[in-house]
Amino acid sequence: MKKVKIAQIGTSGYSHGISIWRSLLRQTDIFEVAGYALPENERQKFPDQMKAFDGHREMSVEEILNDPEIEAVAVETEEIYLTKYALMAAKAGKHLHMEKPGGIELADFRELIDILKSKGLTFTTGYMYRFNPKVKEALEKIEKGELGEIYAVEAHMSCKHGEGNRRWFSNFPGGMMFFLGCHLIDLIYRIQGEPIEVIPLNCSTGIDGINTDDYGMVVYKYKNGISFAKTCDNEVGGAMRRQLVICGEKGTIEISPLEVWKNDGIYVCSRECYEKSNKGWYDDWDLSQSGPYDRYDDMMRNFAKIIRGNENPYSYDYELGLYELILKSCGVGELL
Repeated sequence: MKKVKIAQIGTSGYSHGISIWRSLLRQTDIFEVAGYALPENERQKFPDQMKAFDGHREMSVEEILNDPEIEAVAVETEEIYLTKYALMAAKAGKHLHMEKPGGIELADFRELIDILKSKGLTFTTGYMYRFNPKVKEALEKIEKGELGEIYAVEAHMSCKHGEGNRRWFSNFPGGMMFFLGCHLIDLIYRIQGEPIEVIPLNCSTGIDGINTDDYGMVVYKYKNGISFAKTCDNEVGGAMRRQLVICGEKGTIEISPLEVWKNDGIYVCSRECYEKSNKGWYDDWDLSQSGPYDRYDDMMRNFAKIIRGNENPYSYDYELGLYELILKSCGVGELL
């Protein structure tokens, strides 16, 4: 496969910009990294991240966009600026990988999708669980009908950050639901599609006197059941309680924890139970564990393969529908 010449625009304090940058540098057989840009005063805002860029070419955003040899851009700015720079890249005709979930203006995201469609540009987003091996296995089993009709999906993703992170939630609607709950919404939307009704229940724990929405929950009503996403930034041990439960008429899959970090990478554990093989209520479920993997390497390798002709399983319309559902889940009013 011909190498993809790529540049990165931005990084951020609480998302995956540095991880994406390091992945691009690691995968020398796939990417030729032209350089990076740090808009929005990022060099001053995130000094602890600057060492990762040492020895590589710093460019202006305009230099990146005007260089015809740079065919792809990774936009990794803070969430509130994502669509701003993604739009600039799309208008310049660059294939685009963008951190999740997008900026906070729906009109801008819709314009972005329209431009990407019209130019036929590759578009991928930073939803890391799309590359979780057990999630991928579950999706394959659902598509094959092994679980039968799905009537419920329960998704949890929590952690405990410091005060700075929770105060930062004031920059966007829904707080924690926008920041990390979007990963869960992506999973539910991928499995069940558009719900009949969206009931957002976002609130603040009030811990440390901070009143941002650091506790998020959203309930989705479907024709045959109820699903929900739950996320909190004040849960002690929350990272190891992250889970996805998929309930179907023929079987149940539980992925828990969604990720376990070890020195040799990440692995995932899952349990499955099927009606055809289950002899009683208290029979043991089938247990399995994935091998180690790197979520960022898989994500960016996928981006390169789509640029070079592979089909993208997440269409433009899917990404737009997902973004609209995220905003509804964050309590944004009637979408225009």
